[in-house]
Amino acid sequence: MPSNKENLELLKTYEDLRVADVRDGLDYLGYHHIGSVHHSIRPLFRTRAFGIARTARYVPYAGNIPTMSPEEYHAWSGRYYGEICTYPWINEIEEGDFCVIDMSGVDAGLMGSSNTLHCVKKGCRGLMVNGGVRDTDEIILQKIPFWSPFISQCMVQGRLQYDSRNVPIVIGGMTVCPGDVVVADGDGAIVVPRALARDVGRLAHEEHHRDKQDRKKMYEALGRELDSTVV
Repeated sequence: MPSNKENLELLKTYEDLRVADVRDGLDYLGYHHIGSVHHSIRPLFRTRAFGIARTARYVPYAGNIPTMSPEEYHAWSGRYYGEICTYPWINEIEEGDFCVIDMSGVDAGLMGSSNTLHCVKKGCRGLMVNGGVRDTDEIILQKIPFWSPFISQCMVQGRLQYDSRNVPIVIGGMTVCPGDVVVADGDGAIVVPRALARDVGRLAHEEHHRDKQDRKKMYEALGRELDSTVV
């Protein structure tokens, strides 16, 4: 991963940019078929976030689930988090990160109301998964930007196991590498390869500026009060 100083400097290029602007920036460079995460991955609520991709991968649990009493299950469940479905990447989060997690499409809530708060406390700006998320009412109340294809009621025990972190993953049909730029809002999410990030950001800002100017003229012609999207 590049240094945190480099990452934060790069992110200044993406201040105020919409997903649509970033999509246009990639198009200007001829990269029409990369970047856009599949539209099935949506925000839990209308919000916006952008950051540097920090990746992790989880795969379906390959072991057996023993027959247990509720008391035994409680102990087994605790060991599961400590030995099988671990979260080592959370302790590595730096300010400006956007956590992108390949869950292999599993219907389980790898992330919920508590561990998302932990991520935010460490400096995470947003999270995106290709599996389930739970405790969504609380995540929305806590205003934690989160993108996922569906909501899950299930815990991870017997369903998911940790595989790796800081590796290229695929989410929503797009490859995400550590250090890429992720921008997400109500239009979905887009991933900009690190090597293209500065040029895409510059071109996206130019397109965004033109859009603001055009819409500002129409606001004025309609007698509408100007808002932050046009000034």
